[in-house]
Amino acid sequence: MYKVVLDVMGGDLAPLANLKGAELALKEIPDLFLYLVGKEKVFKGWENKKRVEFLFTEEAVEMNESPSEALKKKKGASIFKGLTLLKENQAQAFISAGNSGAVVAGSIFILGRIEGVRRPAIATLLPTLKNPMVLIDAGANVDCKPSDLFQFGIMGSLFLEKIWNRYSPKIALLSIGEESGKGNLLVKKAHQFFSKATLNYVGNIEGRDLFLGEVDVIVCDGFIGNICLKLSEGLAEVVINMLKQEVQKSFISLLGFSLAKKALKEFKKKSDWREYGGAPLLGVRGAVIIAHGKSDAIAIKNAIKQAVNFIKIGLIEKLEKAIEKNLSLLEESE
Repeated sequence: MYKVVLDVMGGDLAPLANLKGAELALKEIPDLFLYLVGKEKVFKGWENKKRVEFLFTEEAVEMNESPSEALKKKKGASIFKGLTLLKENQAQAFISAGNSGAVVAGSIFILGRIEGVRRPAIATLLPTLKNPMVLIDAGANVDCKPSDLFQFGIMGSLFLEKIWNRYSPKIALLSIGEESGKGNLLVKKAHQFFSKATLNYVGNIEGRDLFLGEVDVIVCDGFIGNICLKLSEGLAEVVINMLKQEVQKSFISLLGFSLAKKALKEFKKKSDWREYGGAPLLGVRGAVIIAHGKSDAIAIKNAIKQAVNFIKIGLIEKLEKAIEKNLSLLEESE
Protein backbone atom coordinates (compact mmCIF):
# COMPACT_ATOMS: atom_id res chain seq x y z
CA MET A 1 0.00 0.00 0.00
CA TYR A 2 1.34 3.41 -1.00
CA LYS A 3 0.74 5.94 1.77
CA VAL A 4 0.50 9.59 0.72
CA VAL A 5 -0.34 12.71 2.76
CA LEU A 6 -2.41 15.41 1.05
CA ASP A 7 -2.75 18.93 2.43
CA VAL A 8 -6.45 19.47 1.76
CA MET A 9 -6.32 23.16 2.74
CA GLY A 10 -3.57 24.18 0.30
CA GLY A 11 -4.22 25.98 -2.99
CA ASP A 12 -6.52 28.57 -4.54
CA LEU A 13 -9.25 26.00 -5.21
CA ALA A 14 -8.98 24.18 -1.88
CA PRO A 15 -10.55 22.28 -0.29
CA LEU A 16 -13.06 21.13 -2.95
CA ALA A 17 -10.55 20.60 -5.78
CA ASN A 18 -8.19 18.73 -3.47
CA LEU A 19 -10.92 16.40 -2.22
CA LYS A 20 -12.15 15.74 -5.76
CA GLY A 21 -8.58 15.03 -6.88
CA ALA A 22 -8.15 12.65 -3.96
CA GLU A 23 -11.35 10.86 -4.94
CA LEU A 24 -10.17 10.47 -8.55
CA ALA A 25 -6.79 9.13 -7.39
CA LEU A 26 -8.38 6.57 -5.08
CA LYS A 27 -10.45 5.27 -8.00
CA GLU A 28 -7.44 4.99 -10.34
CA ILE A 29 -4.89 3.62 -7.85
CA PRO A 30 -6.24 0.56 -6.00
CA ASP A 31 -3.18 0.26 -3.71
CA LEU A 32 -3.28 3.91 -2.60
CA PHE A 33 -3.89 4.99 1.00
CA LEU A 34 -4.43 8.69 1.69
CA TYR A 35 -3.92 10.74 4.82
CA LEU A 36 -6.04 13.88 4.37
CA VAL A 37 -5.08 16.86 6.53
CA GLY A 38 -7.54 19.71 7.00
CA LYS A 39 -10.36 21.27 8.94
CA GLU A 40 -12.89 18.72 10.21
CA LYS A 41 -15.89 20.48 8.63
CA VAL A 42 -14.57 20.06 5.05
CA PHE A 43 -14.71 16.25 5.27
CA LYS A 44 -18.47 16.04 5.51
CA GLY A 45 -19.63 13.11 3.37
CA TRP A 46 -16.24 11.40 3.52
CA GLU A 47 -16.82 9.59 6.79
CA ASN A 48 -17.15 6.12 5.25
CA LYS A 49 -14.48 6.40 2.58
CA LYS A 50 -12.15 3.41 2.37
CA ARG A 51 -8.34 3.73 2.30
CA VAL A 52 -8.53 7.17 3.91
CA GLU A 53 -7.53 8.54 7.31
CA PHE A 54 -8.19 12.10 8.49
CA LEU A 55 -5.92 14.44 10.42
CA PHE A 56 -7.95 17.34 11.73
CA THR A 57 -6.55 20.82 12.23
CA GLU A 58 -8.15 24.23 12.46
CA GLU A 59 -5.03 26.01 11.19
CA ALA A 60 -3.88 26.60 7.62
CA VAL A 61 -1.09 28.71 6.13
CA GLU A 62 -2.48 31.42 3.85
CA MET A 63 -0.91 31.95 0.41
CA ASN A 64 0.35 35.44 1.30
CA GLU A 65 1.58 34.50 4.77
CA SER A 66 5.25 34.67 5.79
CA PRO A 67 6.66 31.09 5.96
CA SER A 68 8.89 31.92 8.95
CA GLU A 69 6.00 33.50 10.85
CA ALA A 70 3.74 30.55 10.05
CA LEU A 71 6.38 28.14 11.38
CA LYS A 72 6.46 30.05 14.66
CA LYS A 73 2.76 30.72 15.15
CA LYS A 74 0.97 27.89 13.30
CA LYS A 75 2.82 24.71 14.20
CA GLY A 76 -0.44 22.78 13.88
CA ALA A 77 -1.18 24.02 10.34
CA SER A 78 -2.09 21.41 7.71
CA ILE A 79 1.28 21.75 5.91
CA PHE A 80 3.37 21.17 9.03
CA LYS A 81 1.09 18.47 10.40
CA GLY A 82 1.35 16.57 7.11
CA LEU A 83 5.14 16.91 7.00
CA THR A 84 5.36 15.60 10.56
CA LEU A 85 3.47 12.48 9.50
CA LEU A 86 6.09 11.97 6.77
CA LYS A 87 8.90 12.56 9.27
CA GLU A 88 7.47 9.88 11.58
CA ASN A 89 7.44 7.37 8.66
CA GLN A 90 3.68 6.91 8.86
CA ALA A 91 3.50 8.09 5.23
CA GLN A 92 5.86 7.88 2.25
CA ALA A 93 5.15 11.15 0.45
CA PHE A 94 3.61 14.58 1.09
CA ILE A 95 1.73 16.86 -1.35
CA SER A 96 0.61 20.46 -1.01
CA ALA A 97 -0.67 23.11 -3.42
CA GLY A 98 -0.47 25.68 -0.66
CA ASN A 99 2.11 28.29 0.31
CA SER A 100 5.25 26.93 -1.39
CA GLY A 101 7.54 28.95 0.88
CA ALA A 102 5.93 27.34 3.91
CA VAL A 103 6.31 23.88 2.35
CA VAL A 104 10.02 24.52 1.71
CA ALA A 105 10.63 26.00 5.18
CA GLY A 106 8.59 23.27 6.86
CA SER A 107 10.39 20.53 4.94
CA ILE A 108 13.81 21.86 5.96
CA PHE A 109 12.79 22.35 9.60
CA ILE A 110 10.80 19.13 10.07
CA LEU A 111 12.42 16.65 7.66
CA GLY A 112 15.91 18.08 7.46
CA ARG A 113 18.24 18.28 4.48
CA ILE A 114 20.14 15.46 2.82
CA GLU A 115 23.75 15.61 3.99
CA GLY A 116 25.81 17.87 1.75
CA VAL A 117 22.85 19.90 0.47
CA ARG A 118 22.83 23.58 1.52
CA ARG A 119 19.64 24.67 -0.24
CA PRO A 120 16.86 22.27 -1.34
CA ALA A 121 15.39 23.19 -4.74
CA ILE A 122 12.20 22.66 -6.74
CA ALA A 123 12.75 20.57 -9.86
CA THR A 124 10.02 21.16 -12.45
CA LEU A 125 9.60 19.00 -15.54
CA LEU A 126 8.79 21.02 -18.65
CA PRO A 127 7.95 19.78 -22.17
CA THR A 128 10.37 20.31 -25.08
CA LEU A 129 10.52 19.29 -28.77
CA LYS A 130 12.34 16.17 -27.56
CA ASN A 131 12.29 14.78 -24.02
CA PRO A 132 10.96 16.70 -21.01
CA MET A 133 13.67 18.76 -19.30
CA VAL A 134 14.19 19.76 -15.67
CA LEU A 135 14.16 23.42 -14.63
CA ILE A 136 15.84 23.84 -11.24
CA ASP A 137 15.29 25.91 -9.09
CA ALA A 138 11.66 26.78 -9.90
CA GLY A 139 10.97 28.92 -6.86
CA ALA A 140 12.38 27.64 -3.57
CA ASN A 141 15.35 30.03 -3.39
CA VAL A 142 15.01 33.64 -4.53
CA ASP A 143 18.54 34.63 -3.53
CA CYS A 144 21.34 32.18 -4.28
CA LYS A 145 25.10 31.77 -4.14
CA PRO A 146 27.08 30.39 -7.12
CA SER A 147 27.68 27.21 -5.12
CA ASP A 148 23.89 26.82 -4.75
CA LEU A 149 23.43 26.82 -8.52
CA PHE A 150 26.16 24.20 -8.76
CA GLN A 151 24.35 22.02 -6.22
CA PHE A 152 21.08 22.49 -8.11
CA GLY A 153 22.82 21.20 -11.24
CA ILE A 154 24.09 18.13 -9.40
CA MET A 155 20.66 17.35 -7.93
CA GLY A 156 18.85 17.95 -11.23
CA SER A 157 21.31 15.73 -13.06
CA LEU A 158 21.03 12.94 -10.49
CA PHE A 159 17.24 13.25 -10.51
CA LEU A 160 17.07 12.61 -14.26
CA GLU A 161 19.74 9.93 -14.19
CA LYS A 162 18.56 7.90 -11.21
CA ILE A 163 14.81 8.45 -11.44
CA TRP A 164 14.17 8.78 -15.18
CA ASN A 165 17.12 6.62 -16.39
CA ARG A 166 18.56 9.36 -18.59
CA TYR A 167 22.31 8.71 -18.61
CA SER A 168 24.71 11.65 -18.28
CA PRO A 169 22.10 14.41 -18.78
CA LYS A 170 23.30 17.66 -20.33
CA ILE A 171 23.34 20.60 -17.90
CA ALA A 172 23.18 24.29 -18.85
CA LEU A 173 23.04 27.59 -16.98
CA LEU A 174 20.23 29.94 -17.96
CA SER A 175 21.79 33.23 -19.06
CA ILE A 176 21.45 36.15 -21.51
CA GLY A 177 23.94 34.66 -23.96
CA GLU A 178 25.65 31.38 -24.82
CA GLU A 179 29.15 32.80 -24.33
CA SER A 180 30.79 32.01 -20.98
CA GLY A 181 31.42 35.71 -20.37
CA LYS A 182 27.72 36.57 -20.59
CA GLY A 183 25.42 36.85 -17.60
CA ASN A 184 25.42 38.41 -14.15
CA LEU A 185 28.05 37.77 -11.47
CA LEU A 186 26.05 34.85 -10.06
CA VAL A 187 25.97 33.02 -13.40
CA LYS A 188 29.63 33.76 -14.23
CA LYS A 189 30.85 32.38 -10.90
CA ALA A 190 28.55 29.35 -11.11
CA HIS A 191 30.00 28.70 -14.59
CA GLN A 192 33.43 28.34 -12.99
CA PHE A 193 32.16 25.65 -10.61
CA PHE A 194 30.54 23.67 -13.42
CA SER A 195 33.57 23.99 -15.70
CA LYS A 196 35.80 22.30 -13.12
CA ALA A 197 33.39 19.42 -12.41
CA THR A 198 33.01 16.06 -14.15
CA LEU A 199 29.34 16.68 -14.89
CA ASN A 200 28.04 16.84 -18.48
CA TYR A 201 28.01 20.63 -18.45
CA VAL A 202 27.49 22.25 -21.86
CA GLY A 203 27.64 25.94 -20.88
CA ASN A 204 25.02 28.68 -21.03
CA ILE A 205 21.62 28.55 -22.67
CA GLU A 206 19.40 31.48 -23.66
CA GLY A 207 15.72 31.78 -22.84
CA ARG A 208 14.67 31.34 -26.48
CA ASP A 209 16.25 27.86 -26.55
CA LEU A 210 14.60 26.51 -23.40
CA PHE A 211 12.09 24.28 -25.18
CA LEU A 212 14.22 22.96 -28.04
CA GLY A 213 15.24 19.91 -26.03
CA GLU A 214 18.98 20.27 -26.63
CA VAL A 215 19.74 20.14 -22.90
CA ASP A 216 18.24 18.08 -20.08
CA VAL A 217 18.78 20.23 -16.97
CA ILE A 218 18.51 24.02 -16.93
CA VAL A 219 19.88 25.69 -13.81
CA CYS A 220 18.92 29.11 -12.44
CA ASP A 221 17.98 30.78 -9.17
CA GLY A 222 14.41 30.41 -7.92
CA PHE A 223 13.45 33.98 -8.82
CA ILE A 224 14.26 33.55 -12.51
CA GLY A 225 13.05 29.93 -12.54
CA ASN A 226 9.61 30.79 -11.21
CA ILE A 227 9.21 33.59 -13.76
CA CYS A 228 10.17 31.17 -16.57
CA LEU A 229 7.71 28.61 -15.27
CA LYS A 230 4.77 31.02 -15.03
CA LEU A 231 5.66 32.59 -18.41
CA SER A 232 5.64 29.21 -20.15
CA GLU A 233 2.32 28.24 -18.55
CA GLY A 234 0.71 31.52 -19.57
CA LEU A 235 2.08 31.36 -23.12
CA ALA A 236 0.74 27.83 -23.67
CA GLU A 237 -2.74 28.91 -22.56
CA VAL A 238 -2.65 32.02 -24.74
CA VAL A 239 -1.55 30.06 -27.84
CA ILE A 240 -4.45 27.62 -27.42
CA ASN A 241 -6.97 30.44 -26.93
CA MET A 242 -5.59 32.37 -29.91
CA LEU A 243 -6.01 29.30 -32.11
CA LYS A 244 -9.62 28.91 -30.96
CA GLN A 245 -10.34 32.56 -31.75
CA GLU A 246 -8.80 32.36 -35.22
CA VAL A 247 -10.60 29.20 -36.32
CA GLN A 248 -13.96 30.80 -35.53
CA LYS A 249 -13.37 33.50 -38.16
CA SER A 250 -14.05 31.32 -41.21
CA PHE A 251 -15.56 27.99 -42.24
CA ILE A 252 -12.27 26.84 -43.86
CA SER A 253 -10.35 27.51 -40.65
CA LEU A 254 -12.98 25.66 -38.66
CA LEU A 255 -12.73 22.70 -41.04
CA GLY A 256 -8.93 22.70 -40.73
CA PHE A 257 -9.22 22.84 -36.97
CA SER A 258 -11.53 19.82 -37.00
CA LEU A 259 -9.05 17.85 -39.12
CA ALA A 260 -6.20 18.77 -36.79
CA LYS A 261 -8.22 18.24 -33.63
CA LYS A 262 -6.32 15.12 -32.57
CA ALA A 263 -2.92 16.80 -32.99
CA LEU A 264 -4.10 19.93 -31.17
CA LYS A 265 -5.47 17.82 -28.33
CA GLU A 266 -2.09 16.12 -27.99
CA PHE A 267 -0.36 19.52 -27.99
CA LYS A 268 -2.66 20.76 -25.25
CA LYS A 269 -1.92 17.68 -23.17
CA LYS A 270 1.85 18.08 -23.55
CA SER A 271 1.77 21.78 -22.69
CA ASP A 272 -0.73 21.49 -19.83
CA TRP A 273 1.04 21.87 -16.47
CA ARG A 274 -1.76 19.89 -14.82
CA GLU A 275 -0.49 16.72 -16.51
CA TYR A 276 2.75 16.93 -14.52
CA GLY A 277 0.90 17.18 -11.21
CA GLY A 278 3.61 18.90 -9.21
CA ALA A 279 7.32 19.36 -8.71
CA PRO A 280 9.52 17.48 -6.23
CA LEU A 281 11.49 19.42 -3.64
CA LEU A 282 14.95 17.90 -4.00
CA GLY A 283 17.44 17.91 -1.16
CA VAL A 284 15.20 17.16 1.83
CA ARG A 285 14.83 13.84 3.64
CA GLY A 286 11.42 12.92 2.32
CA ALA A 287 9.36 12.79 -0.87
CA VAL A 288 7.76 16.25 -0.96
CA ILE A 289 5.76 17.40 -3.98
CA ILE A 290 4.77 21.03 -4.43
CA ALA A 291 1.68 21.33 -6.61
CA HIS A 292 0.64 24.47 -8.50
CA GLY A 293 -1.29 27.02 -6.44
CA LYS A 294 -4.10 26.93 -9.02
CA SER A 295 -4.32 23.13 -9.05
CA ASP A 296 -7.73 21.71 -9.89
CA ALA A 297 -8.89 18.13 -9.29
CA ILE A 298 -6.98 16.80 -12.33
CA ALA A 299 -3.72 18.41 -11.19
CA ILE A 300 -4.14 17.07 -7.64
CA LYS A 301 -4.90 13.58 -8.96
CA ASN A 302 -1.75 13.67 -11.12
CA ALA A 303 0.32 14.96 -8.22
CA ILE A 304 -0.82 11.96 -6.18
CA LYS A 305 0.01 9.62 -9.07
CA GLN A 306 3.44 11.22 -9.30
CA ALA A 307 3.96 10.72 -5.57
CA VAL A 308 3.09 7.03 -5.91
CA ASN A 309 5.57 6.74 -8.77
CA PHE A 310 8.31 8.33 -6.65
CA ILE A 311 7.55 5.86 -3.86
CA LYS A 312 7.71 2.94 -6.29
CA ILE A 313 11.12 3.92 -7.65
CA GLY A 314 12.55 4.92 -4.26
CA LEU A 315 13.16 8.59 -5.09
CA ILE A 316 14.65 9.69 -1.77
CA GLU A 317 16.73 6.55 -1.17
CA LYS A 318 18.27 6.73 -4.66
CA LEU A 319 18.86 10.46 -4.43
CA GLU A 320 20.50 10.21 -1.00
CA LYS A 321 22.88 7.47 -2.20
CA ALA A 322 23.71 9.39 -5.37
CA ILE A 323 24.37 12.61 -3.45
CA GLU A 324 26.62 10.75 -1.01
CA LYS A 325 28.75 9.60 -3.95
CA ASN A 326 28.95 13.21 -5.15
CA LEU A 327 29.61 14.59 -1.67
CA SER A 328 33.13 15.67 -2.57
CA LEU A 329 31.77 17.86 -5.39
CA LEU A 330 29.24 19.40 -3.02
CA GLU A 331 31.91 20.06 -0.37
CA GLU A 332 34.22 21.63 -2.94
CA SER A 333 31.43 24.03 -3.93
CA GLU A 334 31.36 25.60 -0.45
